[in-house]
Amino acid sequence: MDFKAYLEYLKNEKGMAENTLKAYYLDLLAFEKELNEKGIYDINGINNTEIVAYILKLKNQGKSASTSNRKIASIRMYYNYLSKIGVISENPTDNIKVPKVAKKSIAYLEMAEMNRIFEATDETPKGIRDKAILELIYATGIRASEVVETRLTDVNLRMGFVMCSGPQARARVVPFGRHAREALGKYISEARPALLKEAHDDEYLFLNRSGQRLSRQGLWKIMGEYTEKCGLEQKLTPQLLRNSFAVHMLQNGADIKAMQEMLGHEDLATTQAYLAVTKSKIKDVYDRAHPRK
Repeated sequence: MDFKAYLEYLKNEKGMAENTLKAYYLDLLAFEKELNEKGIYDINGINNTEIVAYILKLKNQGKSASTSNRKIASIRMYYNYLSKIGVISENPTDNIKVPKVAKKSIAYLEMAEMNRIFEATDETPKGIRDKAILELIYATGIRASEVVETRLTDVNLRMGFVMCSGPQARARVVPFGRHAREALGKYISEARPALLKEAHDDEYLFLNRSGQRLSRQGLWKIMGEYTEKCGLEQKLTPQLLRNSFAVHMLQNGADIKAMQEMLGHEDLATTQAYLAVTKSKIKDVYDRAHPRK
């Protein structure tokens, strides 16, 4: 079946990124293949029995609850779309219950580890750029996709904020402090001109050694380098820095609604997951310090 119109809808109406669109498409293809193997060739004309059977098969295959839930979410969104445009009158995903997912603890770095990372950068153009990236993510909690999509004009050094308008969230303005301002200022004035090549576009903020826009793969490579250089126990990732930003802000009294806005979360419950970490931290301090715990 051709899912082109549906994917165009997700891209244009929902603003989904290419990687997300690909994931939804592959999930639908897998579901369609399963139906075809059972002799069902009209994906638009099934009932919830086929979907329940698919969920059971995923479970029997040993798929994790989170993987199954993602696949179910992809299927549910597709049938919601068909219902919205009037192709189907009854949604087969209605009343479908998803497997429960065990809550994972949120990984983050202690402040001493963060300082070790910042101190590991050097004064080469690459090192200055790396420090600007690390300081910006830790200061704002912006996503990896937003880091590589940030344009030079999105940064206001004088006022201390960055404008984010990536595909994963609504546009928002996120402030940053002195350390990020200094790191970004040094990068923009000293390192970026050294990295920029005349043959390339200078629109984007972060560049690679060839003067081109830094890619997501390039960003992950940088993180891997500092994981080894700093001897970190857990792998440094943009998400780990984002988590560290959120946890440290909440530990120091940040307002949960303000954090939701800065992180670009649509649902407050997503932001509140970080509160569990801070409560756990407080409990640990209490258990260690109170004489009559």
